[in-house]
Amino acid sequence: MLSDFRNIDYTDLGSAAAPVRYTLLVLLLIVLLVGGYFLLISDKWDELERVKQQEFGLRSDFENKQQKAANLEAYEAQLEEMRELLKTMFRQLPGKTEMDKLLVDISQTALAAGIDVQLFQPLTEEPRDFYAERPIAIRMLGDYHQFGDFVSGVAALPRVVILTMHDISLRKATGQGAAGRLVLEGQVKTYRYIDEDESADLAAGAGP
Repeated sequence: MLSDFRNIDYTDLGSAAAPVRYTLLVLLLIVLLVGGYFLLISDKWDELERVKQQEFGLRSDFENKQQKAANLEAYEAQLEEMRELLKTMFRQLPGKTEMDKLLVDISQTALAAGIDVQLFQPLTEEPRDFYAERPIAIRMLGDYHQFGDFVSGVAALPRVVILTMHDISLRKATGQGAAGRLVLEGQVKTYRYIDEDESADLAAGAGP
């Protein structure tokens, strides 16, 4: 058989011995298969791997969203529980009828601490969801100790008081008798609770 391969006439393969022809055909088939794999199938395998990775990502995303959807009711219940807790906290704030007295108490507390209250001007109230903000423009003159007494005095008021500071500046006072004194100027906000009846009235008033 080896002699048959040595004596092949490549210009006339049709006259070669049958084993030679079959062997050459098998080799040709192998070459075609290997070439076809690298030319056609290899890219398809790479594309298939990309699709598999994409499928894995989509499946993970779907499972995450499915888990969130399954827990949605629990999240909503938790949110409502937190909302009720917040309402309970705000119910400890002054009501509408107590607000004017509270503003007087805050101003009097500053005076009792020895602070020179040069401006204490309540501004227009701003209703929110179940509470209302009351901005107050202030300008006060005092020292660190007096401002500390003022804060302590406000915290000791019989009603829960929240004061938040907005655009507040604290600087050294200037002029005669200003040594060691500070000027507190800007806007603070205090808050009150809006009960259900008032909230309904506000909603009705805001309607068309």
